[in-house]
Amino acid sequence: MKIAVIGASGLIGTQLVERLTAEGHEVVAASRNTGVDVLTEEGLADALDGADVLVDVLNSPSFEDDAVMSFFTTSTTNLVAAAKKAGVGHYVALSIVGLDGLPDSGYLRAKVAQEKIVAGSGLPYTLVRATQFEEFTDQITDSLAVGDEVRVPDAMIQPIPGWKVASVVSRAAVAAPLSGYVNIGGPQKISFEQMARDSLARRGGTKSVVVDEKAKYFGTTLEERSLVTPD
Repeated sequence: MKIAVIGASGLIGTQLVERLTAEGHEVVAASRNTGVDVLTEEGLADALDGADVLVDVLNSPSFEDDAVMSFFTTSTTNLVAAAKKAGVGHYVALSIVGLDGLPDSGYLRAKVAQEKIVAGSGLPYTLVRATQFEEFTDQITDSLAVGDEVRVPDAMIQPIPGWKVASVVSRAAVAAPLSGYVNIGGPQKISFEQMARDSLARRGGTKSVVVDEKAKYFGTTLEERSLVTPD
């Protein structure tokens, strides 16, 4: 099977290329580093030539509201058009658990727009919605710092290691299209408070952790279970 991985130089893309190659698939590792630009379409047709599956694990270089919306709508529109021309039979996209319930986040609004473009494309597709990556818990903790405190929302989080995400996405790539989505999450649902305390302890941080009902997660207020998979 020939599989084009778009966003192949990122955390998940790198591991995905390794896994699919080890399984014996013909893998095209496409990124700006290999001359493929999803915004200008440079190199895109060549990357998808003869591909059976397109796996989209792109991420926006900017999280600013307008920029992230422009990135995902433009890149996905271009990928869908190129996939149709190339006769790709399955579009797999990595997305986020709970994204459609948090419209105050510009990033998640952009991911919702991405999903809608894929689902409305007419291409057979699978959306893999993952919880927050374990590798980013330090970054999330730091984003909640206010002075000498880390002010966390009264909510749950379910960190999943990147290797597990890559494993599930690789399985989705070689399986039949779902024409829908699947949720995947880490092994434990923990509080933001515990995540932050663990992150600080691991790095020798001295900030105090405070649960704050008004604390926002990348611009949005969370319900207790906004970011975790259903039971």
